[in-house]
Amino acid sequence: MPRLILASTSTYRRALLERLGLPFDTARPDVDETPLSDETPQALAVRLARAKAEAVLDPGQPDLWVIGSDQVAELDEEPLGKPGSAARAEAQLRAMSGREVRFLTAVCLAGPGGRRLEALDVTTVHFRPLSNGEIARYVDRERPLDCAGSFKSEGLGITLFEAIENRDPTALVGLPLIATARLLREAGFVVP
Repeated sequence: MPRLILASTSTYRRALLERLGLPFDTARPDVDETPLSDETPQALAVRLARAKAEAVLDPGQPDLWVIGSDQVAELDEEPLGKPGSAARAEAQLRAMSGREVRFLTAVCLAGPGGRRLEALDVTTVHFRPLSNGEIARYVDRERPLDCAGSFKSEGLGITLFEAIENRDPTALVGLPLIATARLLREAGFVVP
């Protein structure tokens, strides 16, 4: 059976991939996530997913496949990064209050011989109008400082929404499992 590595140290992505029941290791990809000038949020997500997979891939291991994934939140056609601080998380949530935000989650499965299998999932989140108090309480309780868009939909963040539109509910958490399972099957993995 081929060897599989998740090019991420995200606990969210690890927990998602574990649901597929395949053995895998994890590795930290060394990738600069700075957007390129005039790069669209979609292009950024795809480029970073590919770069993460390729950063971990060892071409000398012919049975190795690496999953790279990246998520970019898009508001007004501009990317929203991980906030990194409570003040930035609150500012992002105020900007998204009462609006629709797209979350672009890209996945790349890189393997032997330069093979690259890729997919992109688009999720639209409809935020309800949020008061400054609700935003502050949410950020204080959940501390979503390492999450694109400043929330955790798998936690208390679900209370911030009016609706979510997507094909794959796992994509919003950080790894679209429907697409990932399809790519793994294309690469020869047995899922399920």
